[in-house]
Amino acid sequence: MEVRDYFSYLTDEIHSTVAATVDESGLPVTCVIDIMDWDDHGIYFLTAKGKSFYRRLTKKNFLSVTGMKGTDTLSCRSLTLRGTVRELGQAPLPRLFEKNPYMASIYPDGPSRENLTVFQLYKGTGEWFDLSKRPIERDSFSFGGMEEEGEYFFITDRCVLCRLCYSKCPQKCIDISRRPAVINQENCLHCGNCYETCLARAIVKKKK
Repeated sequence: MEVRDYFSYLTDEIHSTVAATVDESGLPVTCVIDIMDWDDHGIYFLTAKGKSFYRRLTKKNFLSVTGMKGTDTLSCRSLTLRGTVRELGQAPLPRLFEKNPYMASIYPDGPSRENLTVFQLYKGTGEWFDLSKRPIERDSFSFGGMEEEGEYFFITDRCVLCRLCYSKCPQKCIDISRRPAVINQENCLHCGNCYETCLARAIVKKKK
């Protein structure tokens, strides 16, 4: 999928997410927020200026959101975005209320909305997990000019094709038809079993 597809899925299919920010002591704080809109430039949500969530956003300008959809663990799809936010004020507010009409029952009129403000998560990284497929499907991506920071396991030329890594891989996502063997990154759990079991020390962890 493209980045815009992930934005759309988070907004339209998941919608309610767990958001994590950092307080003044550097400790994580979570709350539930609705992702109310998206475009090619990011995702959009709102809050009230009187909330401590607002103070954390404006002081650190950083947010991580995670949402999932499914009836149980083995059928769920999850998506995490993390990155930099900016305050847009009230200009996008009518659009967000139009796309999310339930908000009118919470803030029913103009005076009750005076303290609301809209934020955009516009630059960061993301991770997609689909546990409904076998092997599992995962993807890491970046948006808004952010470089991807994830680390992955790779098999080097020291591989002797002993197949121990394959025997320990829970997803059997290692191609042992060639030497060196190749880890299919889109199916990898990042569990590290292959790394720990490789007697030839042929597996390394590095950025993609």
